[in-house]
Amino acid sequence: MTYTAAAATGVVVAVLIDVFALRSRVVLGRVFWCTYPIIFGFQLLSNGILTGRGVVLYNPDDILGVRLVYAPVEDLAFGFALIVLTLSLWVRLSAGSRPGPDPSEPPAPPR
Repeated sequence: MTYTAAAATGVVVAVLIDVFALRSRVVLGRVFWCTYPIIFGFQLLSNGILTGRGVVLYNPDDILGVRLVYAPVEDLAFGFALIVLTLSLWVRLSAGSRPGPDPSEPPAPPR
């Protein structure tokens, strides 16, 4: 499996887990998309440092070749998948520790 295929698979799996398995639906929320550019900026910075200085090297046969601040776009896809999965788990697990209704359950009908 190439790095490109693994990155694409990671994104698809993370979104499916978020929306259907955990039902936290982080990627469907406005807050996620308003704050993701902050995460993305820092990801570009760290990836740029690591790949620009040669700390991390990639086999050109395993990537698309498109780079953003030295890092292959596949790194950005992996980063997206990791953030989505982490936030989904956080939301789902923290929902159980708060008093009140489960956000994944439909609201009770009015009396």
